[in-house]
Amino acid sequence: MENVDESQLIAQVTERLHGRFPDLAVETVRTAVLRAQLELDGREVRAFVPILVERAARESLASYARSIPARTARAGR
Repeated sequence: MENVDESQLIAQVTERLHGRFPDLAVETVRTAVLRAQLELDGREVRAFVPILVERAARESLASYARSIPARTARAGR
């Protein structure tokens, strides 16, 4: 049951981050979330994983969004 709850929370993280970075393609957001999640894979204490994933992915996406022109980001949608 814990894994199902975590996967639902991760899906919500993806939705929130796509809302925060609407100019980025949803696949870009999913990739950032997946990368952040993989960094924490295998950790025994899972309670804070969604929060840590969101923080890491948000920082990654913010950096990426600053590095590209808005037109390029929207074209990848």
